[in-house]
Amino acid sequence: MTLSIVMPVLNEAAGIAAALEALAPLRARGAEVIVADGGSRDGTADLARALADRVLTAPRGRAAQMNAGAAVAHGDVLLFLHADTRLPDGADALIRDAVAGARAWGRFDVAFDGGALPLVAATMNLRSRLTGIATGDQAMFMTRDAFARAGGFPPIALMEDVALSARLKRLSRPVCLRERVVTSPRRWQAHGAVRTVLTMWRLRLAFFLGADPKRLARAYGHGRN
Repeated sequence: MTLSIVMPVLNEAAGIAAALEALAPLRARGAEVIVADGGSRDGTADLARALADRVLTAPRGRAAQMNAGAAVAHGDVLLFLHADTRLPDGADALIRDAVAGARAWGRFDVAFDGGALPLVAATMNLRSRLTGIATGDQAMFMTRDAFARAGGFPPIALMEDVALSARLKRLSRPVCLRERVVTSPRRWQAHGAVRTVLTMWRLRLAFFLGADPKRLARAYGHGRN
C-alpha cells in the first residue's frame, strides 16, 4: 500500500522546513507529501515547495485544507499530520501494518516535545483508547476507501477530527498504536495546561450536545489554522 501524508499549514514559515525535512526518509521510501496551505502570508508555501511533492492553496480551515489535500493524493492510505508534530521512526511501515487487516483507520499515541506535560499526554492517549475517538495531534491515518466512505472531514470550524472519528468508528474500531508522535506543547503552555484541558473538555461536551462548531471555535479563540 502506498502512503500519502497531508499537512495543513497556515503561517508556519518558522518551522515548515524542519517539519518537511523530517519526512524525507518516508519520501525516499515512496510516501507522497502534500502541503495544503490555507493562505499563509509569511512565505510558508514557497518554503515548502522544494521539500514536498505538491503544495496547494485551499480555503482556510483545517477541514477544508485536509480535504483538499486528500482530493489530490495518490496513496492507498492517508495520513493527516500537523506541522508541529513529528512521526516515530518507521511510521510508514507501522501504518501499513495497522490497516492491512480488518481495521480501516487509526492513530498514534502522543507525547509532548521535551517530555513536557506527561500527565496530559497520558490522559489523551487513555481517553482515545477508551472512546475510540482520535484527535489531529495523534496523527490520524486511514485507508482512502474509509476516508471516502466516512465523507471526509466535515466542513466545520472546530472538532473536525472528533467528528470524523465518530464516522470512522461505524466502519471499524481504530488501531491505537503505542508508538508515539511528538508534538509541540505550545498551545497548552500558552494558556496553562489545566485551563486548556478543562476548556477542551467543555468544548467537546458542548459539541456532542449539539452546539454550533462556529460558536465553539470563537469561544476557543480559534484564530489560527
